[in-house]
Amino acid sequence: MKILLVDDEELQLMRLESEAKKAISSDASFASFTNPLEALKSAKANNYDVAFLDIEMPGLNGIQLAKELKKINPVINIIFVTAFTNYALDAYKIHASGYLSKPVHASNIKEEMSVLRHKEEISGNKKLQVKCFGNFEIFHNGEPLKFSYQKSKEVFAYLVDREGSVININELNAVLWEEDHPSYLRNLIADIQSTLKCVDASDVFIKRHNECYIDPSKIDCDAYEYKKGNPSAIMMYRGEYMIQYSWAIFVDE
Repeated sequence: MKILLVDDEELQLMRLESEAKKAISSDASFASFTNPLEALKSAKANNYDVAFLDIEMPGLNGIQLAKELKKINPVINIIFVTAFTNYALDAYKIHASGYLSKPVHASNIKEEMSVLRHKEEISGNKKLQVKCFGNFEIFHNGEPLKFSYQKSKEVFAYLVDREGSVININELNAVLWEEDHPSYLRNLIADIQSTLKCVDASDVFIKRHNECYIDPSKIDCDAYEYKKGNPSAIMMYRGEYMIQYSWAIFVDE
């Protein structure tokens, strides 16, 4: 995560940077400027995720700077930092993510970071991206993966939830239905295999005899990243996990 900090008063900027580093993960990088025009120039060369901006600055005030930053990156999160309260309406009009009053403390920054308007995406170089927080979804190249049967998606979700554990077909039956539906389950498994083959991701799903599982190393998954301590994934979690499935319970390790 890349953080931009702008305040024309050097002491205020130093305090802001110090408190921000306490509140935000050590994985984040910080760029601080007392000159808003230099900050704007830097933004053109760097894809900042969050910008903490003082409002009353000479040459280019924080509101004007925020508008320019959004032209460069429409999903940048703007958090205004000011000793004045009369700019709240202007901040609202440009869809700012937050509004902090000086003096700023790490606890306030941490609170604003937890409710960013635009969340940093969990991304990587895997063939499939799996979203477990909120509704369960599977993506390939940014597009939702579509199965022939809606229930196939739930089977895949259960295997993702089990994180690579080998699952017996009888267990799948018990989770999905109260009664046995072996023929239908075979159709669902065949659907998963066919769908993954179409996106060159056949190696994600493994079927052998009466068992199946997924290879967690082949997917990018927000829940997996959360358990690894990825700050972006931690900020994305809002207590909702695969909410369309009654069996889904997220275990925060």
